[in-house]
Amino acid sequence: MSLFSKQDNQEKDSTKKVKKSKGRNHEYVVVMYLFLAIFVGIILYYIYFMAFQRDTFINNPYNSLQNLFGEHVVRGEITDCDGNVLAKTKVGENGQETRVYPYENLFAHVVGFSTNGKSGLENVENFELLRSHEFFLEQFADQMNDEKSQGDRVVTTLDLSIQQTAYNALGSCDGAVYVMEPQTGKILAMVSKPDFNPNTIEEDWESVSGEESTALFNRATQGQYAPGSVFKMVTLLEYYREHPLDYMNYSYQCEGGITVEDQTIHCAGNKAHGQEDLKQSFANSCNASFSNIGLQLDYQKYKALTDSLLFNKDLPIDFISSQSRFALKESDNDFMVMSTAMGQGKTLVSPLHMALLASAISNDGVLMRPYLVDHTENADGIVVRTQKPSQYGSIMSKEEADFLEEYMLEVVNTGTATALGRDGYDVAGKTGTAQVSDTSDTTNSWFVGYATKEDQRTVAIAVVVERNNENGVSAVNVAKQVLDSCF
Repeated sequence: MSLFSKQDNQEKDSTKKVKKSKGRNHEYVVVMYLFLAIFVGIILYYIYFMAFQRDTFINNPYNSLQNLFGEHVVRGEITDCDGNVLAKTKVGENGQETRVYPYENLFAHVVGFSTNGKSGLENVENFELLRSHEFFLEQFADQMNDEKSQGDRVVTTLDLSIQQTAYNALGSCDGAVYVMEPQTGKILAMVSKPDFNPNTIEEDWESVSGEESTALFNRATQGQYAPGSVFKMVTLLEYYREHPLDYMNYSYQCEGGITVEDQTIHCAGNKAHGQEDLKQSFANSCNASFSNIGLQLDYQKYKALTDSLLFNKDLPIDFISSQSRFALKESDNDFMVMSTAMGQGKTLVSPLHMALLASAISNDGVLMRPYLVDHTENADGIVVRTQKPSQYGSIMSKEEADFLEEYMLEVVNTGTATALGRDGYDVAGKTGTAQVSDTSDTTNSWFVGYATKEDQRTVAIAVVVERNNENGVSAVNVAKQVLDSCF
């Protein structure tokens, strides 16, 4: 082999080694940058977590580490807006702690319990109740004396007087009452029946949590009911959106029912309402007319409206709640369309959701986030955390809200809720009687609306009374008692 050939081979080998070396260096650089990117990502997430997510994580009621605070802190009080104690911890001479609920069943679902697990505010505000913001020298003295510090006090937006009235108005009926301020989102009352006594929850556990019992179920936020005629507010709004210039020309001759494809939907009691315009159809809660309206609606727009009104979505509340369901499909037959439009079909709603819709109508279309805690304070009454009203967003225009208000006022002035008129305050609302199922004659009674009085606050309310055709109690009468107490 020639000298030149040897030199060529050496150069080729050297080139190959350089290329391999560069290849390995490139791989090292890629790996280095990859690990650098991961490291930077971890740092950025840590910063984000500490800035935005730390409190949410710590305050999460499922964080079992919160209970470790109980080793050093006596669980704080829960009060209503006027300082009435709804839950407190009594400490015996032997140091044994007992959680006490002075009003027993009255606030059962909303305040909840802290034995056999936790529910209600006892669950949602668990971390706040186990924190102590006593003066640091007091906490230091407690530690030196091997004593517990006093936990913070949670002051709610609940109003004892309104809660008591709502509870009494339901009587022995199953159902729910939900009351809130539309302009702030403050929840004033939340009642659900059947109920339980949180003072005896431990000994009553088997009976209240058994398969045959629904006592622990909060119907106000978790109930899923057929809405009946209160859903006509939604159907009415959609018709208005599709006919903004000629809705006032709507006319229907009601003969007590409507028959399409051999299937008939009846008005309540088969009452023939005669010739009606749109406002009269709503005020009289005419099933035949609203079934007729349903057949004229554009399905895609109807579905889009229900989406914007929070159907099939989580509701904006820091409390366990159920989604309302709008299940009408474009392929459904005319009978299902008519049933849905007048409030039956497969639609399901909660009292909470219907009260939120009424609140938005009252508040020019703007929905405020509902909340239960006004502020948290230490044992000496010094405020350590304040809850401020916040908007969820606009779910309809002011013009649409004004339109619905006009029609809801007519329900009270001349329609199915005249029992609520002439009481010194103005009421706008909608009644409903919902059939529980297609195979049952059992009905639930509804009222959804709001009331206002000059120079006083506005309150929104949703009431459902189960099996009203058996117990004779109407949601309108329950609402009247509650609204009377508000003003």
